[in-house]
Amino acid sequence: MRDEAGLVVWLEDLLGHGTLGQDAILSARAHEAVTAGDRAAFAEPQALGAALPITGELLLGTSAQGAAFARTCLAARPAPDGSLAGLLDEPERAPALAYPLAVGAVAAAHGVPLAATLGAFLQSVMANLVSAAVRLIPLGQTAGQRALAALEPAAAAARRAERAGLEELGTASLVLDWCSLSPATQYTRLFRS
Repeated sequence: MRDEAGLVVWLEDLLGHGTLGQDAILSARAHEAVTAGDRAAFAEPQALGAALPITGELLLGTSAQGAAFARTCLAARPAPDGSLAGLLDEPERAPALAYPLAVGAVAAAHGVPLAATLGAFLQSVMANLVSAAVRLIPLGQTAGQRALAALEPAAAAARRAERAGLEELGTASLVLDWCSLSPATQYTRLFRS
């Protein structure tokens, strides 16, 4: 990826065929389980969220971010009904709390509707990726904003994730996955994967 057009294609691939679309499904199923108060239903997406990252580096990134997000949100504003009590207890016995699951769970516990949760989650992740691209490619701020504006597929990905079951998880972005292997062997990095 060397320019604005390449950035848009890359983000569309992440949404439609890669991990970002998969993360939206996991977030949706976590939201659904917490809304229903069903701890058992939360366990399956939680286990998948810990199993699906293809490298240890990606697992460490998503689980550290997920735990930090949940801890910070719950410290600032505890879940009103206590529905998340125990979510972070005994982490050595439970699978990692992947970031998309933490977002879905915390949003559900605070009554944020699923559609709004998925839209905000996808917008946030894409904005972070565009922000990194603006600095690394480099692109100007205007090109970065145009890239975000071009990502109408995010709305479709959010709608798809609302309905998708866990059996629909999977990616078809082998090169993107393959590229995630290199940060684990780099001495110096600008961003954690």
